[in-house]
This record gives sequence, structure tokens and C-alpha cells, in this order.
Amino acid sequence: MSTATEPSTLKAWLLAEEPTSRRQARAASIYQGWLTMRGNTLTMIGLGILIFLILCAIFAPLLATENPFAQDLANRLKPPGWEGHIFGTDSLGRDIYSRLLYGARISIYIVLLVAAVAPLVGLMIGTIAGYVGGVTDTVLMRATDIFLAFPRLVLALAFVAALGAGIENAVLAIALTAWPPYARIARAETLTIRNSDFIAAVRLQGAGPIRIIVRHIWPLCISSLIVRVTLDMAGIILTAAGLGFLGLGAQPPSPEWGAMVAEGRKYILDYWWVATIPGLAIFSLSLAFNLIGDGLRDVLDPTGGE
Repeated sequence: MSTATEPSTLKAWLLAEEPTSRRQARAASIYQGWLTMRGNTLTMIGLGILIFLILCAIFAPLLATENPFAQDLANRLKPPGWEGHIFGTDSLGRDIYSRLLYGARISIYIVLLVAAVAPLVGLMIGTIAGYVGGVTDTVLMRATDIFLAFPRLVLALAFVAALGAGIENAVLAIALTAWPPYARIARAETLTIRNSDFIAAVRLQGAGPIRIIVRHIWPLCISSLIVRVTLDMAGIILTAAGLGFLGLGAQPPSPEWGAMVAEGRKYILDYWWVATIPGLAIFSLSLAFNLIGDGLRDVLDPTGGE
């Protein structure tokens, strides 16, 4: 039998002013962050666009009206709306709408892999450099400076040229060029944290450097990295599209959005939809991540915009 002091609903439990457990405090923090994001109209628009594109990618076989690889040269370069082709056809008579749906899978796949690899690499390098210091810090940060000295797309082009064209190599190349900013952020956070009293207390209790970094420093760096990741997603998408545009990403006949834009550039004046529609898809996905990143910055780093 519940007492009068116990929260009567889940919402009341989440909004309790004095959490009674660590689990309740963590859940309340997440819920408060969600309420903050929900109050940001642009963030919710971005989240809606992203969810819509993810659903389109997941259910592409059900939503597609044609085989995205099927060619029909007799019906090439038909305008949007022609005989059931919602976005028209390309230079080989393939349905652009169906190719967009399957292309969403490739773009989101690239984004997720890069988002899983680059921040982790940057987090490890940055926290090790910041915590150990000395020669280790100097060597790791000078290597980071070398990567930062080159434009991301140019460096990605060099890696892909060395590794060979393909989606996997494009992901690896983008990840290798995307980690330095995360290393810088993680190092700056670590330099601030490593001399804190609670780190000294943990060290006196016998904790080693690895345990201190993984259990006590990493959790405090993650929020800043999450904000940076969401804001970097647009750049990652554009880099992936740029590699596809230059023929170094997904290879034909894969319906990658950048490659579709590259194919349509030859017909941009007379058959605008071939390049414009996949370009709008790239724009939509980039915009969604930018809007979500702005909202997450307000939630996880309230002073970041000051």
C-alpha cells in the first residue's frame, strides 16, 4: 500500500525535487533534457525529419515503387509525376524516388559508422594526452595538428585514393579525418578534470590511470562530444556525398545521393530534377542533424552558446 509521500505517477517520480536513488536522478535528468528539447520547435522539426528519413531507409523495400537498379532506356529523363514516377527518372530510366529511398540507407549507414568510430578514437587520444601529459601529450597533439592542417575533404580524398574506392574505405577515410576535433575537446576537458579533488581522492584509494580515465574522466567528456558529433554530422554527410560525387564513395549502380547528384549535373539545365532532388535529400539530412545539434547543445552544454 502506497503512502502519501510516494509519487503517484511516473511523471511525478521523474519531476521529484529530491531523487531518492541514482537511477531516479539519472532518469529525471534525461526527462528534463527531453522537456527542454521538446520546447525547442526547430529541434523537434529536425528530429521529425531524421525519424522520417530513418523510417524511409528501414522500410525502403515496402515504400519503393520500382526496382532502384532496373533500367528502362525508353523512359529516360522523364519529369516528376510521369506515369507513377514521383520524382521522375534518371539518365538510365531508373526511378529516382526508389533510388532515394535506398540511398538513405547508404547515407545513414556512413553517418552511423563514422559517428561510432571517430569520437571514440578522439576520446581515447585526447584523454590519454591530457591525463598523462609530458612527451605523450606533445606527440599526440602534434599528430592531431597535422591532421587538422589539411582540409577534411582533401585528406579524405587522399586516404580513399590510397585505400581504393568503396563505401567501407570511404567510411574509414572520413573517420580518419574526423577524429582530431574530438581529441582536442577531450584533452581540454581532461586538463580541467585531472587536478580535481575527486580525482585525487580516487587516486588515493588506489585507482590506476586506466580506471580513472575510463570510469571518471570519460563520463564527464561525453556530453561535450555528443554535442560536437551532432553538429559535425552535416559535415560528415557532405564529405561522404563529396566522395560519392567524385566517384570515390559507393560505386555504381549503388543509389548513393552524392553519386546521383554527380550523374545529374550533366543534365542540370534541361532536366533539373535528376540532380536537384538528391541534392535536396542531402540538404534535408544535414539540416536535421544541425537542428538536433543545436537542441542538444542547449541541453548538455547550456553555456555553449554564450
